[in-house]
Amino acid sequence: MKRPARPWALAAALALAVPAVLLGATAAHADPVSQTSGFYVNPQSGPASWVAANPGDGRAAAIRSQIAQKPMAGWFGNWSGDIAGAVGRYVAAADAVDKLPILVAYNIPGRDACGGHSGGGAGSVAGYDSWIASFAAAIGNRPAVVVLEPDSLGDFSCMSQAQISERVGMLSRAISQFRSRTPHTWAYLDAGNPGWVDAQTMAQRLNMAGAANAHGFALNVSNYFATGENANYGSRVATALRSFGYSKPFVIDTSRNGNGSNGQWCNPGGRRIGTPSQLGGGAEMLLWLKTPGESDGNCGVGAGSTAGQFLPEVAYKMIYGY
Repeated sequence: MKRPARPWALAAALALAVPAVLLGATAAHADPVSQTSGFYVNPQSGPASWVAANPGDGRAAAIRSQIAQKPMAGWFGNWSGDIAGAVGRYVAAADAVDKLPILVAYNIPGRDACGGHSGGGAGSVAGYDSWIASFAAAIGNRPAVVVLEPDSLGDFSCMSQAQISERVGMLSRAISQFRSRTPHTWAYLDAGNPGWVDAQTMAQRLNMAGAANAHGFALNVSNYFATGENANYGSRVATALRSFGYSKPFVIDTSRNGNGSNGQWCNPGGRRIGTPSQLGGGAEMLLWLKTPGESDGNCGVGAGSTAGQFLPEVAYKMIYGY
């Protein structure tokens, strides 16, 4: 059932209208922001679960207030088990408190082809097609924001042409699933970051992957580039998309970009949390997509950890930027 517009939604209309007009974007779906009263905070996130289990730890209060109580994305992949059940429960929990959930789908075959620390994904093309169809169906008519497959369009240099062709086909079909099954969801294709692929090339890859049917594209997922750098890059990608007859708005992952990038991507030291999830801010939305304190893999200040593992000391230092 469609809810009446909330005060948060009125601010959303102002914040989201400017990028849409400037970029000439057209939204195929109803605005999920106007149907909710703010972004969803997951009480069972990695940081929240750690704080609950370690209430006497001297770092717990800061991690609770500065990270665990902030809206962040929930990530779903081959570790999620029954994907329909996992996504359905997550979206239902957000819907029950009138909040907008942010979800990241991370299960494409050959995942993290260049980085390697988060390798894996679905075992076959058919397996992925089935998995993502179940993901979309589990959201159904409820409001949501979904970012599809981080790294998937940046990894082409580490893939064969056959693998690239398979991948853009899977992404295009995935976008079609969200377009047809989730009328109150905004789906974004991942478009890397300013230090990876030039804007014109990324626009070509987005178009190949079905961006015309997506709401927009996402930048800086799990990376550290400053918001201004991403906004500039995103505007150039959006302009380059015009050569295909359309343009799209974009969102930026600001979870760990408070100190910008030092050129490293895998658990670099000295990084800092960035602007919490909000509307506007140089993009359609600024979102915490990566969870601050969750490892990028066995590297950098996360040596000895696995990708996705919550590291309280890294989280604590990221609050203060050291």
